[in-house]
Amino acid sequence: MGLLGVGFRFGYPDLALLGAAAAIAVGCGVVFAVWRPRLGVERVAEPDRVGRGEPAAMTLTVRNTSKVRAANLVATDRVGSAAVPVPLLRLRPGRDTTVGYPVPTSRRGVVQVGPLRVTRTDPLGLLTLSRTYGGTAEVWVHPRIHQLRAVPAGMSRSLDGRVDKVPQGTITFDSLREYVVGDELKRVHWRSSAKVGELMVREQLDTSEPTIIVLLDDRAGAHPGREPESFEAACEAAASIIAAAVREDLPIALHLVSGHAKGPFLDVLTQAELREGDLTTTVRSLRQNRVGDTLVYLTGPGGRGDLSAVSGLKGAYPVVIAGLFGDPDAAPVSAGGAMIVIEAEDGEQFAGAWDGVRGW
Repeated sequence: MGLLGVGFRFGYPDLALLGAAAAIAVGCGVVFAVWRPRLGVERVAEPDRVGRGEPAAMTLTVRNTSKVRAANLVATDRVGSAAVPVPLLRLRPGRDTTVGYPVPTSRRGVVQVGPLRVTRTDPLGLLTLSRTYGGTAEVWVHPRIHQLRAVPAGMSRSLDGRVDKVPQGTITFDSLREYVVGDELKRVHWRSSAKVGELMVREQLDTSEPTIIVLLDDRAGAHPGREPESFEAACEAAASIIAAAVREDLPIALHLVSGHAKGPFLDVLTQAELREGDLTTTVRSLRQNRVGDTLVYLTGPGGRGDLSAVSGLKGAYPVVIAGLFGDPDAAPVSAGGAMIVIEAEDGEQFAGAWDGVRGW
């Protein structure tokens, strides 16, 4: 615009012509870059939940829903903190293109994928404009699971010596549910049935069934350091114990020192982060409620001094086990028979030591 003004003001036609050409180029660039193509974006994670180190892929389909113009696009997809280039050729109206790329699973956590960022540049390269399309998807990277052959059955066993795995017993009332064909009439709760207007049946549980309680120490003080590997190892140990209990059809519960674990256990471990917590309050609650008969406490170097407090739960829990991670140079812990202590550097070493324990 300056060249155009100077050319007209002082009578220099060459400058005016050059300025007019520049103004036309800028105007065309603005029109080209501002035009927003209509794109449909679909994502499919395959799979959306994997173990740490296992392969995962994202399939991205981009469709040009415009009816008039083809779209020349340069796109990148956000994967966690990294950007992945998406090769989009000239998309004609109504056409789509599908690309796939791996999702990094080297670290535990939830990997956010998306949105797609599309960049348009005019042919002369004067203007560049970026927009985002589509939503986001999540890939849950669970802690690595190590195979455990042994599972503590606690003190509750059947008369024939095997673990009692009957899911419904006749000892303790648990809840009410609707009557289904085949239920015994003696289990019908007539008073509740009269209030609800349909038959309600007592749901009962066998309290002799062994239950494993995994207590994960997620206090920042228990795992010193910026990115403590001891906490990752504790999460892997917790996931391995949970997987072994599920395989043996044993009830298991997960507790965090910072608070109650809500949701699927592996998802809880995936999102677990170091935060503030009070171990004394947690120990008091576990002693008062006694929610199982086998307690497994998993902590880091900073939790070494708290083992004595956890061993005090021996009276409420017949079997108390502690996993201590990330402190290989410290002196071995002697619990005096009150609890079993497994010291390991990582989850794999913990699994080997766990299977080597005799006499749960």
